[in-house]
Amino acid sequence: MRILVTGGRGQLGRALQNALADHETFALGHEELDVTDPVAVRTVFEDVEPDLVVHAAAWTDTGGCEADPQRALAVNAEGARWVAEACRSAGAAMLYVSTNEVFDGEKREPYAEDDRPGPLNAYARSKLEGERAVQAVLDRCYVVRTAWLYGAGRASFPEKIVQAARESGTLKLVTDEIASPTWTNDLARAIARLIREPAPGVYHLTNAGYCSRLDWAKRILELAGMADVPVEPTTQAEFGAPFRKPVFSALANRSAARLGIELRPWEEALADYFAGAAAGLGGQAKRRKGN
Repeated sequence: MRILVTGGRGQLGRALQNALADHETFALGHEELDVTDPVAVRTVFEDVEPDLVVHAAAWTDTGGCEADPQRALAVNAEGARWVAEACRSAGAAMLYVSTNEVFDGEKREPYAEDDRPGPLNAYARSKLEGERAVQAVLDRCYVVRTAWLYGAGRASFPEKIVQAARESGTLKLVTDEIASPTWTNDLARAIARLIREPAPGVYHLTNAGYCSRLDWAKRILELAGMADVPVEPTTQAEFGAPFRKPVFSALANRSAARLGIELRPWEEALADYFAGAAAGLGGQAKRRKGN
């Protein structure tokens, strides 16, 4: 199968290249494909002639999206629509990567695929509009909601926590934002299995279980050999961000589980991440303890 991956230079895009190695895969970053340009999108489709597109390109900066909601819509919603329309013209299927943040967080138990969305910030609204745009254009589309991604390709939450701990010696994390940390390698492998199934629809794919940002940070520090670093609890309101995040947005994997696709617990994935791809974090911790 010929697969086009948009956002191919990001952390999920990199993981997808490995997970889709059995296919003829074309992974394009923003410099190679601006999804907000419909002419550029059509040109790439003419060159690649994909059978399926994994649309991982997105603007995920929550603060940036809040400050410029029109750009957020242009990238995350309109860009997805241009890609979906190109898929329709090419007869290709599409998988759109979305977010747990489409929910309002008031349920207090993991959200199922058919629960009613209620986004709280501009980023989440733009991603929900992207879901709807793709579904309106295509019958052969998969919508995969995920959460709290980390992996190779950029400095994600684990790297930021270790770096902040080294620099400040103490951390402050919120207790009222709860979801499921998800390793991009595990998500990419799940996506690779999902696209083999002729079962388009909405899917929730995260590592199993959930925790608060504070609990996630504590586990990161333990794995980095920095468990002695104090982590103080705070709330979103006290943190003072110019946007709201859902208090509880863990996702229930029901649809993919019926296909035999399930992800392992987040604690196991995080431990493997530190043992392998993120081994350098442990080195950073050792340098700090030796100071």
